[in-house]
Amino acid sequence: GEALEVTREVNCVTDFIHGCEDQLQKLKKQKEKGLLYGIPISIKDHINCKGHVSSAGMVKFLGQVKEEDSVIVQVLKSQGAIPFVKTNIPQTMINYDCSNLIFGQTLNPLNHQKSPGGSSGGEGALIAGGGSILGIGSDVAGSIRLPSSFCGLCGLKPTGNRISPPACSDRTFVLAVTGMLGPMARDVDSLALCMKALLCEEMFRLDPTVPPLPFDEEVRLRGNPM
Repeated sequence: GEALEVTREVNCVTDFIHGCEDQLQKLKKQKEKGLLYGIPISIKDHINCKGHVSSAGMVKFLGQVKEEDSVIVQVLKSQGAIPFVKTNIPQTMINYDCSNLIFGQTLNPLNHQKSPGGSSGGEGALIAGGGSILGIGSDVAGSIRLPSSFCGLCGLKPTGNRISPPACSDRTFVLAVTGMLGPMARDVDSLALCMKALLCEEMFRLDPTVPPLPFDEEVRLRGNPM
């Protein structure tokens, strides 16, 4: 409900992920409770979700419904999370605003005269507006960091190849910098919990190209100012 209200105001959601209720029923039957048990998670538009389109804001991809969840979505689900919406991006995602010809312009919930930043702008707007508590964005040259800054949030661009990439076979360009998926939230603890949940056996099993290094809690705590 919150997400609907926020998107009415700032136009940040591109799609509601069907099957959320089924996912919840499935979780209740599971003996093991994952680290993200019952947490609704928003997902950036270009990350594949079964039965949905990954448009990247381009009309040419609108007919291509994805047949399976990308690795990150499978891992989130195995950790008990419930991916519930997909969020807006600028066309092709190489932009620090957030508008395209399909879904239109996303506004900054803190100031409707301003941009939420990009390219994970829909995520920034939805989380800052109170419609999601944790989201997955992606970053090559600031696409998590800019919207986090513009919307007053915390975001993390992980080290290259730390998390399995989105299953985009439609790469129209090759970049020298590794694009990475990463979490966005209102506080650092949520980012840490998300990374801890993602860097699990399931991730390393589903994508053998990701180095099997679990999250190091001690390194994180050592970095905290006393």
